[in-house]
Amino acid sequence: MSTASASPITAALPTRLVAGVLGGLAGGVMFGILMQMMGMMGMVAMLIGSESVALGWLVHLFNSALFGAIYAVLFGARADRLGPGAGLGMCYGVIWWVLGALLIMPAWLGMAVFQLNAMAWQSLMGHLIYGLILGVVYAVVRPRMSRG
Repeated sequence: MSTASASPITAALPTRLVAGVLGGLAGGVMFGILMQMMGMMGMVAMLIGSESVALGWLVHLFNSALFGAIYAVLFGARADRLGPGAGLGMCYGVIWWVLGALLIMPAWLGMAVFQLNAMAWQSLMGHLIYGLILGVVYAVVRPRMSRG
């Protein structure tokens, strides 16, 4: 009886996910610092019915790790090098800005969606920074995990 071997895609998935989570957390910490400076962590906590800054951080970092893992699944095979990783990461950040900051979060909180005001533009900058760091960390970490 022979055992089936994993395809290269499924064999690489665990290292992709770990690299994505690490990249997501690195980007999330930097973005979180910016959000903390703008006084937004209480609003993030409102997603779970709280206004606690500490819970806002937990929600934000959970989402950052989850979105990093999703990035790894969607783009992992194309994001192993620095240039493509950084570019894909920034595009991914813009996608989450539109989905998260402009649509999901305001709708969840009963606010108007797709409002382009000063806070939205600051949020875009934070999402671009998140995506850039996610992509760069992923591109640096993922190949090293595969080697050793």
